[in-house]
Amino acid sequence: MAAVRIGYAPMTADLRAPGDRRRFCFYAARRGLDFDVVSAPAGHDLVVLSPRADIVRWARVPPGEAKLVYDLVDSYLALPRLTPSAIGRGAAKFLSRETSRPALSYRRAIERMCERADAVVCSTEEQRADIGAFNPNVHVILDSHTTVATQRKETYRAGPVFNLVWEGLPYTLGGFREIEGVLRELARHRELALHLITDLRFRQYAGRFRSRETAVAARGIFDRCYLYEWNEQLLARIATGCDLGVIPLDLTDPLARGKPENKLLLLWRMGIPVVVSATPAYRRVLDAAGLPMACADAAAWEATLATYVESEALRAAAGRRGAEYAELHAGDDRLLERWDAVLESVGRGR
Repeated sequence: MAAVRIGYAPMTADLRAPGDRRRFCFYAARRGLDFDVVSAPAGHDLVVLSPRADIVRWARVPPGEAKLVYDLVDSYLALPRLTPSAIGRGAAKFLSRETSRPALSYRRAIERMCERADAVVCSTEEQRADIGAFNPNVHVILDSHTTVATQRKETYRAGPVFNLVWEGLPYTLGGFREIEGVLRELARHRELALHLITDLRFRQYAGRFRSRETAVAARGIFDRCYLYEWNEQLLARIATGCDLGVIPLDLTDPLARGKPENKLLLLWRMGIPVVVSATPAYRRVLDAAGLPMACADAAAWEATLATYVESEALRAAAGRRGAEYAELHAGDDRLLERWDAVLESVGRGR
């Protein structure tokens, strides 16, 4: 039997984006699968489409030409259909050359891609339910953090300055608007510092337009704020040197509310206790771990942060329990098995 030819339509050509390294490329490397970077089927039996693949083009590939696995990690199907941003998203994707043709409705383009795909991969149970209206073969798979969670926090004793840590992409810094006042109020009673680990420059719109300095975007979040360039080798060292992780999100924004638990699990794998906004995914995981650290409003943020800032014992218990949960429920073996199930569900090719 001839070997299955696998193609991959990536986030970035060099495969360095987190959506490449932590998802299909991680799986292919661990399973020893060869693949070609592609923008069209070109004789491949199976093609995995990253979230930045040209879905307008791929949705038109005839079913008999190749099996398609669509990796849809963001909750676009939870967005309203007729907002200005929803209407403009299709044009922005075309102008940035992510898609080969403009889509009057980018949401409808996603729906068509889900209908055409032989399997869809997503990151939350809420996404699975939304996608299920367009495709019955949906799989929930999170990211691998093996290469970045390289250290474990050893002590939970805080010094004179209490250090909070956040890591992520710069365009999500807007979530700190939810807790700016909370941080300033807490700083009246305890010296605080906020450490941000992220890219130093980013493009604000569609990942392609309006280049900005992250320092400018971060200005005003908190007076004692330190910015570090995201680095795979240094992330764990910086993060584990801090006392408490924070993940604030705007719960009124469907994309933010639909975020998976990836960032929480990354910090947990390093033994870092984390206070988060109460998204469905975060609340579900925290409930399962038995940790009351999900906050639905500013009052909850203030009370929860104050509790964990004051208690070394609670921080230690939360950090260790989080690490145990991440290892048990989100280890690499489980992620590999879930990708195996995706490929098995489509027969690994024609």
